[in-house]
Amino acid sequence: MIEYGACNLSVIPLRTAASDKSEILTQLLFGDCFKILESADKWVRIKTCQDEYEGWIDIKQFISIKDCLVKGQGSGPILGLRPFHEAIKLSSGEKLHLLAGSSIPEMTDSRFFLGTEEYQLNSEEVISQPSDFKSSVAEYSQFYLSTPYLWGGRTLFGIDCSGLTQVVFKMLGKNLKRDAWQQAEQGEIVNFLQEAKPGDLAFFDNEDGHVIHVGIMLNDQRIIHASGRVKIDPIDGQGIYSLDLKKHTHKLRIIKRI
Repeated sequence: MIEYGACNLSVIPLRTAASDKSEILTQLLFGDCFKILESADKWVRIKTCQDEYEGWIDIKQFISIKDCLVKGQGSGPILGLRPFHEAIKLSSGEKLHLLAGSSIPEMTDSRFFLGTEEYQLNSEEVISQPSDFKSSVAEYSQFYLSTPYLWGGRTLFGIDCSGLTQVVFKMLGKNLKRDAWQQAEQGEIVNFLQEAKPGDLAFFDNEDGHVIHVGIMLNDQRIIHASGRVKIDPIDGQGIYSLDLKKHTHKLRIIKRI
């Protein structure tokens, strides 16, 4: 019998191995669902439902759920542009501070169940119907401006380049894979930089031709991306020109439209 779980904390790390010392691959936000693949002591190996990422999480950092909630993953409300959203676990009165991009099961009068636990959400910043993508992508991506770069991060307190694109697109109703090279395989090619529109994704490669970076085009001359921090830089045919370093830092490989 297949077992499923969901993150029932604000944010938890998904690690490469069953150890607190292991590298963080990505982060799960509240409500993110997954399939349980195996257990080992205080750890479980999982595969996420949104992007099929595999890794290990602490056995104390999730709640068991039924597969019906998994099937509904992505169809419920998403928490919007606010640093914190307060939710209360009704059985204990415990408060949780949930983050933008978190997934909420269908609610009735601001209440919802995650597994067997009932919660009340005290927030009006909930995205039930995503805004128009092109007109909203600048606002949603710039919500993360100056967020520090964090490998594997997906929150306002630390984020990486593909974590930024993934969570922004999630809030706007579009599903992206987790890593930049995986995202580069999605969507349709934009042939010329001058044809880029708000929300197109620009990908950048290294000397070996491997995609290692991604950012969101704001127009055909400006890009928002996570490099040291989330920032806006100029982009041209060579790639990103860093305003901080006064030089080109990322070589443009391809532009895709999701």
